[in-house]
Amino acid sequence: MMSEYEAGWDKLLKIRTSGRDDSNSDQHHYPYEPTPYCVLERLADSGYLGKKNRLLDYGTGKGRVCFYLSFQTGCRAGGIEYDERIYAQAGANQRTAAFWRRTSFVMARAEEYQVPRDVDRCYFFNPFSVEILQKALARILESYYEEPRELLLFFYYPSDEYVAYLMTREQLMFVDEIDCEDLFPGKDEREKILIFEVT
Repeated sequence: MMSEYEAGWDKLLKIRTSGRDDSNSDQHHYPYEPTPYCVLERLADSGYLGKKNRLLDYGTGKGRVCFYLSFQTGCRAGGIEYDERIYAQAGANQRTAAFWRRTSFVMARAEEYQVPRDVDRCYFFNPFSVEILQKALARILESYYEEPRELLLFFYYPSDEYVAYLMTREQLMFVDEIDCEDLFPGKDEREKILIFEVT
């Protein structure tokens, strides 16, 4: 059941992004599940995103992260999605969205996608396995070495496998944690956004 808060934001942005979809998920590609708007609000208020930034959302699904963050922070936001059917829904949202000019979507696999040199923020909500994350990160590092810049990676609700992998990468420096535990009932230590900087 979608809360009034979630429904209100979808209505304001003139998009349809709610609901879980696991029709094409497998051991390497996890189900589509949108980041809650309250979490995105906390990220938008963190000061890590602004008009000068370009965000890349991995496993963008129906595009919620891109539409909301571009609206709230003025950043340019692009998403990549491998599932053709869900990617089509992101495109449909872009045609109806109230704030679409600073958003774009590409159908691509993360492990093959060449990261544009002006991308300086990347967002992940457990879109795929650690094996694919390793390959996606290699592409991010390629882009960084071609064009050194401040490059931050956001990981919402990270799995233990993600955290263990990220904490051991010498090219990544842990920068900050945005606590989101108070936004939901119960005590779930994974309710946070971990922020790493590429070095």
